[in-house]
Amino acid sequence: MYFSKFITEQHRSARIGWLRAAVLGANDGIISTASLIVGITAAHTPHHSILIAGVASLIAGSMSMAAGEYVSVSSQLDTEQADIERERIELENNLEYEHEELANIYISRGLQSSLAKQVAAELMAHDALGAHARDELGITETLKARPLQAAITSAITFSVGAALPLLMVIVAPFTQLIPAVSGISLLSLALLGALASFTGGSNMLTGTMRVTLWGALALATTTGIGMLF
Repeated sequence: MYFSKFITEQHRSARIGWLRAAVLGANDGIISTASLIVGITAAHTPHHSILIAGVASLIAGSMSMAAGEYVSVSSQLDTEQADIERERIELENNLEYEHEELANIYISRGLQSSLAKQVAAELMAHDALGAHARDELGITETLKARPLQAAITSAITFSVGAALPLLMVIVAPFTQLIPAVSGISLLSLALLGALASFTGGSNMLTGTMRVTLWGALALATTTGIGMLF
C-alpha cells in the first residue's frame, strides 16, 4: 500500500532526557535511603529514629535531586544557547565561510564535494541556523537540554525509590530490618535496571546486573560501617 505522506518513526533516543533523570532519581532514592537505614540499624539505633531518618532522607534527597538536576541541565542549556548565538553571529558576518564549513562536514560523512555544497546551500536556504546547530554543534530538538523536565522527573522517581526501603521500616519486624530492607532494595534495583534497559532498548540482563551490583556494594559497605559504631 502506498502512503503519500511520510510516517514519523518513533526512536528510543527520544526518551534519553527523561529516562536518564528517572533512572538516576529512582536508583539514588533506593540506594541512598536503603544504605542509610541499614547503616544506622546496624549501629543499634532506636526504631523511631530510623524511621525519622528515613523520612528525612526521602524529603531532603528528592529536593537535592531536583535542584542538582535543574542546575546541571540548566548549565548544559546555557552552553547550548551560547553556542547557537555564536553561530548566529557567524552566519550574519561570514555566510560564505559557514557554507564551506557545513559542506566540509558533509564531505567528511561521505558525500561528493559538489553534492555536499548543494546540500549545504539548500539546507542553509531553508534554515541556516538550524542546519549548523544540528550538524556542526550536534544540538537537536530530541536531545536538547530540558532542565525542568529533568528536575521534576528525578524528584518524583527519587521519592518513589526511597519509599520502598522506608516502607520496610514500617512493616518489617525490627530484628529483621536489615535483611528486609536489603532484600526489597536489591529486588527494586533489579526491576529498575530491567525496566530501564527495556525502555532504552538495551540488554536487560546487563542493565539489571549493573544496577544491582552497585546497590549490593553500597548496602554492604554502610552495614559494615554501621556495625563498627
